[in-house]
Amino acid sequence: MIRTIAWREWRALFLSPLAFVILGVTQIILARLFLGHVNLFLMIEGRLTTLPNAPGLTTLVATPLLGNAGVLLLLITPLATMRLIAEERHNRTLTLLYSSPASLTEIVLGKYFGILGFYAVIILMSLAMPLSLLIGGGLDWGALACGLLGLVLFASSLAAIGLFMSTLTRHPAVAAMGTFGAVFFLWIIDYAGHGRGAGGALVGYLSIVNHYEPFLRGLFDTSNVAYYLVLTATFLVFSVRRLETDRLGTR
Repeated sequence: MIRTIAWREWRALFLSPLAFVILGVTQIILARLFLGHVNLFLMIEGRLTTLPNAPGLTTLVATPLLGNAGVLLLLITPLATMRLIAEERHNRTLTLLYSSPASLTEIVLGKYFGILGFYAVIILMSLAMPLSLLIGGGLDWGALACGLLGLVLFASSLAAIGLFMSTLTRHPAVAAMGTFGAVFFLWIIDYAGHGRGAGGALVGYLSIVNHYEPFLRGLFDTSNVAYYLVLTATFLVFSVRRLETDRLGTR
């Protein structure tokens, strides 16, 4: 059932013009940023050859692009996830899902993997740009893989947050605003903790961006992986609990 729901959700996304608008705008922005990173590298390439342990294409072009992709995913998540549950409730089709053989967990996971499939398309299209650098140079595969893992974990947590916000309302626009508020709070919370000792460090730990940056530097830390896994699992559980409450209220 999870696969069926996920496929239905993924197909529904691509039957709407919104998905193609998001894909088109995202790729245009990333392509422009990518060319900017490449031009900067070409401008300083001569000076880099005189430096010991100088950064290469991966550090100066590929991983910054993955960082740009993370920011864009953060901004498009409200639009991509707003209709997951809210539209079902608005169209009064959520009760049909409740009456189906699928459990609430399967419904949530199906919706979740459907939106992850959409994010996978964005990430793969974005990855094609740094891979094109192989035509004229080499890449640090370890650093690139680490950055890609971070982007996948980052996107997974954003999808879970957006899905939960969509369970709270019947209006997709309200879900979008709630998701934007939540992810923006988790983005800027790090600034609130600067210079405030142990309490500031704890606040900074909650920042969703703080745990992404080490991946972009090629640093794999299990604590950062655990942060994203816990964050994702927490919001998925919240989504299941919210649907349980909603189903009991409709009886």
